[in-house]
Amino acid sequence: MTNLIVRGGRALRGTITPSANKNAVLPVLCATLLSDEPIILHRVPDITDVRKLLDFFGKLGSSVEMDYATGTLRLHHGRDLDPKAAHLPLGMRSSIMLIPALLHRFGRASLEEDVTGCTLGSREIDPHIEVFRAFGAEVASEPGATVITADKGFTATQHWLDYASVTTTENFVLCAATAKGLSRLTNSACEPHVQEFCEFLAGMGARIQGVGGSRLTVSGVDSLGGVEFTFADDFHEVATFLAMGAITGGEISVQNGSVEQFPLLDRTFAKFGVEVTHENGFSRARVDGKLKVREPFTSNILTKVEAAPWPYVPADLLPIFVALGVRAEGQVMFWNKVYDGALGWHSELGKFGAHALLCDPHRLITWGGKPLTPATVESPYIIRVAIALFMLAASIEGESTILNASPIQRAHPKFVENLNALGADVSWVAGD
Repeated sequence: MTNLIVRGGRALRGTITPSANKNAVLPVLCATLLSDEPIILHRVPDITDVRKLLDFFGKLGSSVEMDYATGTLRLHHGRDLDPKAAHLPLGMRSSIMLIPALLHRFGRASLEEDVTGCTLGSREIDPHIEVFRAFGAEVASEPGATVITADKGFTATQHWLDYASVTTTENFVLCAATAKGLSRLTNSACEPHVQEFCEFLAGMGARIQGVGGSRLTVSGVDSLGGVEFTFADDFHEVATFLAMGAITGGEISVQNGSVEQFPLLDRTFAKFGVEVTHENGFSRARVDGKLKVREPFTSNILTKVEAAPWPYVPADLLPIFVALGVRAEGQVMFWNKVYDGALGWHSELGKFGAHALLCDPHRLITWGGKPLTPATVESPYIIRVAIALFMLAASIEGESTILNASPIQRAHPKFVENLNALGADVSWVAGD
């Protein structure tokens, strides 16, 4: 267990450069395995999930040259990889996106344990299995493993997802990229990181149409080539640092090359009295006085923040807005329309003295503006819940401890160093 010690009550100020989006980086890394040619990636973040994937590639026999100081990665998977070493990395949801490339190369892949990532609630693998079967793969259960085979490669298909799942959409595209024929996916996810992933594959030679919409068409090609690619700023991290500045009464300027993704996020910040501006490649969040919930024009309803697949507010960002709701004077209903039980961490808010009520597995109401005190709280294995708990601790004068805060290291490189440079007083400590 790795914990965060937070000595709060300091306004965070300064300028920050965000990292690349792990939700783009990880599927792109999985996609590189489809090519036998050299690939160069820039702005690859030093996070735990990246290290797991690169270690996996090394065990397969790939050439891996990673410069964490510059973020430059040179990969060459080649043709003589070891199928006996193809054991999927554990503890990361994106491992399941290695399966299409392993089937493409070896005709066989094995899920030896459930693929897990953040404990966001119920997260099934059935949609992925349906996609693999749709492309002609066979799926069988063996003792301790689910074995997927596709000895003759993939055959193009048409598929309609139950819901707009990001990783299932990406797995469909990975299969379709080298399938024989034209494949179509309806109800596809269209998040910015899905668009970035498709841009990378197009650079490798994949033929994808409809990127950014709810229907994707992919014309399979015989092979994919090498490419040099630079990752964009992570809009999650941009929004997170803006929220940190706002909740501590400071102001953080965040480099933002993805301003076009922020209109709805800007309006969501405004519900808590936070004004976000974008100018000269940077975004800033400002609070005039105290955080205060903006009352809706419609009487007898609560101000709401609804999280769902893009272009809604991303479910990944809902916890940072919950933290703002706890601090802002007024009432807010938060609605996670994606994951069952993803708001179960609300009980940790009460340890700070916050007033929050879980209505059902999807909805939470906060009564904000209450006096808060330092506390020891425990984060579930959810990246931005750990950050939301940090945000509250940072806004309270005195010392708090966030137990099991290590999920942050899955997405945010140099998290503590960046915060201390902004005026925070926070440190990692080893737990029991």
